[in-house]
Amino acid sequence: MVKLTFYGGVNEIGGNKILLEEGEKKLFLDFGFPFKRNKQFYEEYLKPRPGAGLLDPLVMELLPPLEGLYREDLEIPNLWQQFRSERDYRKLEGVDGVLLSHAHLDHSGYISFLKSDVPVYSSAVTAFIAKAMQDSGKSGFDQSVCYFNPVVWDCPSGWKQQSLIANTADAKQQRQFCVPDRSLNALSAAAHRFWTQGFWEKTPKQKELASCPLQAHSKCCFNLRCFPVDHSIPGASAWGIETGSGWIIYSGDLRLHGKRSNFTETFIKEASALHPVALLLEGTNVGRESNVTEQEVYGNALKVIAEAKSLVIADFSARDVDRLLTFLQIAGETGRKLAILPKDAYLLKTMRLLEPKMPDIARDAHLVIYQDTIASKSPSIWMRNLCQDYEGKIVMAEDVRSAQDRFILCFSFLDINELPSIRPAPGSLYVFSSSEPHDEEQEIDFRRLHEWLKHFGIKPFGLPVESNGDWRVPEEEKGLHASGHACGTDLLRIVREIKPRVLIPVHSETPGFYVDRLKGSGIEVRIPEKVGDVIEV
Repeated sequence: MVKLTFYGGVNEIGGNKILLEEGEKKLFLDFGFPFKRNKQFYEEYLKPRPGAGLLDPLVMELLPPLEGLYREDLEIPNLWQQFRSERDYRKLEGVDGVLLSHAHLDHSGYISFLKSDVPVYSSAVTAFIAKAMQDSGKSGFDQSVCYFNPVVWDCPSGWKQQSLIANTADAKQQRQFCVPDRSLNALSAAAHRFWTQGFWEKTPKQKELASCPLQAHSKCCFNLRCFPVDHSIPGASAWGIETGSGWIIYSGDLRLHGKRSNFTETFIKEASALHPVALLLEGTNVGRESNVTEQEVYGNALKVIAEAKSLVIADFSARDVDRLLTFLQIAGETGRKLAILPKDAYLLKTMRLLEPKMPDIARDAHLVIYQDTIASKSPSIWMRNLCQDYEGKIVMAEDVRSAQDRFILCFSFLDINELPSIRPAPGSLYVFSSSEPHDEEQEIDFRRLHEWLKHFGIKPFGLPVESNGDWRVPEEEKGLHASGHACGTDLLRIVREIKPRVLIPVHSETPGFYVDRLKGSGIEVRIPEKVGDVIEV
């Protein structure tokens, strides 16, 4: 008998934390940050207290109360005595690993809290991207997916409250990443050099990237399969776990309308051939009947940008490399330069280690890096190295201001405070190539964005507008965003072709979508109702 306990991804999009157990064997399927639940309690200036360690996320039910799973350096004194009487509390030790589907934080973020001896299984691209995201992202104890500085508790004489103090950098610890899809010997010499000479930091607690031929049972207690799938971030994978009850398939996030749809098609065929007992399938976009393709985004964006007379700003999701490449192609065809942010440049540089076909910033005539006008006095190592490597490719506000018809700026709402330095000229265009607002907080941001564009006289295109409380893209401006998730029609096709005995919807606000539509198919739909629910297979 296999037991699945759902600690996240239940009636919510993201936050997946699913414990699979068979006898003494234990694996987590993702261990993600629950964005929606987190927003119920926290915002930019109200966050969990780093000095409270695990206490705040446990009390606010953002983390499941699983004693023995988390980093001991984040445990305040007598922490677990407070939780041992709670419904979902259990002592959980000896977890064999986390199967990480991709690097988005709603699937990977809370790996930060796990003990460093819990290995993380992922594709090589996901491991590299997760490291690049942490290097270039906000520092924080809850965003330490690949490495972390252990902390120590200090209780000064006469003080009743403990304080949390970070250890020195030389105590930094790596997590063990195991990649099934690449042999390290097959990596390029450049990748080896970059990996060993700084990308995966050498520290006293170093854990090297490990190759892991899954079918040879080299590292894990289960026989595993890793299936590449298409998603809005490279390196996404679905997973197969062979159990005594049969194969269990976990989809992660996937789609059938992206540039690598052949990955998902192959996954469907190979998963079907395993005759799985259960399929855990995402359902982000079950309400949609169809999706815009990336090729359609390219055509629609090219048409409007080709007519632009001044500056173009392209707003799209962070780490959506496919979208970045779409706008790079458009830049080349319209005689412009695509100005990307340093984080995007660092990600491209990282991905070229594994995928040499990625653009080379140093050689691509249409690719430059935009540096903030107000630079940090002490930039991070990754930023200093980036500026050194691409010294001749850096542009600043004055460069864009003096030649506005020669640039496409990759800005999101959070980068728009650069506009006072750039001073966009009349006829400038804001191309919105991302999703509509999903909550009240995002709606407030969209209202602010409209005010910014109005102030500078920038024409929006594809930007949702508010009407009677709803936010919708004007009909004539649709087709600028290809979702990272399969639509309802495609999801039903995936289920019917894989044909599991049991379907378990996760990562969806409307998991009941599948119930009526799969009647008579021979597929039983079983839905976890609340966090902590258990389904046995």
